[in-house]
Amino acid sequence: MPTDPVGRFLAALAPDHREAIGAKPRQEQERLAAAWERELEADDELDTLDELSPPAAEAEAARRVLDRGAG
Repeated sequence: MPTDPVGRFLAALAPDHREAIGAKPRQEQERLAAAWERELEADDELDTLDELSPPAAEAEAARRVLDRGAG
């Protein structure tokens, strides 16, 4: 399992999104990973989901970041 934020973010993405984001420049990947980490920290609903399933919470946060047009 990746330990750096970009690697964790990419791992949380659906495979089709992972490929697209993986092709972006590293700086863009880092920006998206930072937005993803903020989403995980800020949303109380994700805290509850994280207690039940950390991978599901990470995947939901990644989906939200991409849905907001950050991708």
